[in-house]
Amino acid sequence: MKGENDNMENVKKRVSFRKTFLGNKAFYKMVLAIAVPIMIQNGITNFVSLLDNIMIGRIGTEQMSGAAIVNQLLFVYNLCLFGGVSGAGIFTAQYSGLKDHEGVRQTFRYKLWLVFILTIATILILLTSGEALIGMYLKGEGSAAALEATKRYGMQYLKIMLVGLPPFMISQVYSSTLRECGETVPPMKAGVAAVLVNLVFNYLLIYGKFGFPQLGVKGAAVATVLSRYVEVAIVAVWTHTHTERMPFAKGLYSTLKVPAYLTKKILIKGTPLLLNETLWAAGMAILTQCYSVRGLNVVAAQNIANTINNVFNVVFIALGDSVAIVVGQLLGAGKMKEARDTDNKMIAFSVMCCTGVALVMLVVAPLFPMLYKTNQEARVLARYFIMLMAFFMPQNAFLHATYFTLRSGGKTIITFLFDSVFIWCVSVPIAYCLSHFTGVHVLAVFALVQVGDILKCIVGFVLVKKGVWLQNIVSSH
Repeated sequence: MKGENDNMENVKKRVSFRKTFLGNKAFYKMVLAIAVPIMIQNGITNFVSLLDNIMIGRIGTEQMSGAAIVNQLLFVYNLCLFGGVSGAGIFTAQYSGLKDHEGVRQTFRYKLWLVFILTIATILILLTSGEALIGMYLKGEGSAAALEATKRYGMQYLKIMLVGLPPFMISQVYSSTLRECGETVPPMKAGVAAVLVNLVFNYLLIYGKFGFPQLGVKGAAVATVLSRYVEVAIVAVWTHTHTERMPFAKGLYSTLKVPAYLTKKILIKGTPLLLNETLWAAGMAILTQCYSVRGLNVVAAQNIANTINNVFNVVFIALGDSVAIVVGQLLGAGKMKEARDTDNKMIAFSVMCCTGVALVMLVVAPLFPMLYKTNQEARVLARYFIMLMAFFMPQNAFLHATYFTLRSGGKTIITFLFDSVFIWCVSVPIAYCLSHFTGVHVLAVFALVQVGDILKCIVGFVLVKKGVWLQNIVSSH
């Protein structure tokens, strides 16, 4: 009898698990319809960054390291921009769920003003302090000549990359708004076109093929800038020629004013998000700087590993974005029960997918570093960095999905504590103390920083389970 009861209990548990965490065919079709275009867009972008990286890496370690340091600094700007548009994007997704086109229009204008201010500030900071910021990463082992060459190549790369910031900021405003309105394919197509342009001109300008000048690291920067102008042209033209699908585009520039009540609401919800992305990216830059004190080989290895990791990370990033879009629209429509149910399944799906991706990454880890023209020590280090990144990928997938869940309900103060406060109060001190004051191997330092994120997993799990994020934030002024 007892055995029978136990069996019944086990069956109930299995059914309950399936019902809570596994969706039907229609569910996965819906999620993938949103996630796959984002995956393809980000995947191609990151794949081209990888090829970009390999192409520069075949010129030499100093060129590759100089470009990598600049890209780390621009990463702070990119995420700052992302955080800024995402803060308004919470409202865009919910306005879209309500079919409120004027609301979408106003959030778009808010984004434009914000990215303009952020971009001007970034250009001024990098023009005046770029050299000093690059120098922060060149404090470790390496000859004086190699370190000076790395700084010189970095500055060459930086000055050209700054020309690409204005088109990048505008394309982010358009692409994010389209995605929040459920249109993920046009930004993907624009991204694909951009990376093809980038790839072709990389080949022509880095190596000087078919009569083009051989510009080396400067050629890689010119190619990136050209691709950004192509991307913004495509996404803007598509939006304004498809007003039947994107009604918000009608009269979009009739004014650039944003109502005071909305500005206030977005600032309250969005500023923590903006600060969060900026501080988190700055925290990541400091973590990289902590590892870099162990020498140029570590800078080179981290650059190789991060570039490859970014290609694989697109899976959990796209699935996290999908959580924000799908759950945000359900919350905007007032479907709270459906939002919770959908969210559980999307988090589970993200972790399952990324466990599979991590296994693939572990298998291919030894292959990628061999493509770079750098020394053996850097290659071996890169291989182990890639393996560690693969091992922690399911954990990062869970964190990303829970973060976007909390964000979709406007819980941006919590996400700020969840992300930025944690990296500065836990991750950075661990990395700084271990890399500066102990002889612990840089790989062990990296692994211990990742292990620290288990605390975040526990907090994220509790907050999602409690349902603190289940709220509509656009229904009333």
